[in-house]
Amino acid sequence: MDENAVVSDQTRQPDAPDDGHEGQPAVSAEMRHAKVRAATDHTTVGRVETTADGRVTIACACGMELTNGPTWSLDEHIRLHRAEARFLALAAVAPAGIPRLVGWPLTES
Repeated sequence: MDENAVVSDQTRQPDAPDDGHEGQPAVSAEMRHAKVRAATDHTTVGRVETTADGRVTIACACGMELTNGPTWSLDEHIRLHRAEARFLALAAVAPAGIPRLVGWPLTES
């Protein structure tokens, strides 16, 4: 493959090794939809507000109030919140038997 070629995340490249999955999407439609749902369900809404104690907050479409804290910024909370939402959405629809870094389903501790 040309070193400057763009590799699609949707389908296998024609010169990729034959692994018995010729022509199948690299990511299932269910996983793509889960990622999109997580992104749309967890967008920030409204304006950043400053509380009486000096914290800054913004609402998420899911209803959670995102805020800065003593050791984290509002931006860090937003990024973590979106990453957790994406993880939960993808983990819930991942194919059975796929190796995981985090055990699934999650259990209450």
